[in-house]
Amino acid sequence: MRFLRRSTTDTAAEEPEKTEAVDVGGKAYTPGKGKATPKRRDAEAKRRGPVAPPPTTMREAMKRNKELRKANPQSKEDRRAAAKLRRDRMMAGDDKYLLPRDRGPVKAYVRDLVDTRRNLLGLFMPLAIVVFLALLVPLPQVQSYITLLCTAMLLVMAIEGFVNGRKIAKLVRERFPKETVNGRSIGWYAFVRASQIRKLRVPKPRLKPGDPIPN
Repeated sequence: MRFLRRSTTDTAAEEPEKTEAVDVGGKAYTPGKGKATPKRRDAEAKRRGPVAPPPTTMREAMKRNKELRKANPQSKEDRRAAAKLRRDRMMAGDDKYLLPRDRGPVKAYVRDLVDTRRNLLGLFMPLAIVVFLALLVPLPQVQSYITLLCTAMLLVMAIEGFVNGRKIAKLVRERFPKETVNGRSIGWYAFVRASQIRKLRVPKPRLKPGDPIPN
């Protein structure tokens, strides 16, 4: 009565598959799980949840800032004190608080060179105010004279800025021979610094006109 017996093939089919360690090269080897292990940052991001999209309107940005302030409470006096500290350190020339364009000993040296000289470029902003006021004068003859005078001064300022930029770039190369100095970048930086009113320069001048530059 062979049909009452269970065949060996049926028994093998009913048994679940077993994952066994295979000895490969003398070391135990376990087959993979069939999928890649997720990275740590992906797992952390999954736990934190989806990242909120950036605000699309000013109102939404203000609302989100308000929520962040509630989550991280800080008094208005503390925020003002922190902002004042950052501005004071930036005006004092602390590299940690300066903008990237103003950092480094090379830029500090350029500022000292500009601040110790008297330049016509310092009249650039007052001259712009004079030009604006000239447009309000109802006399065409006065407007033409003022416009001609301002144009001549602007031309002289441009020539002075170009010459000073070349001189300052040469001095910077002599002072920092190991630094890669871009003459155009240094000249433009000196031009912008010289065209600003002395009291409005950031950071504040460390030296007065005529002072020797320390080594």
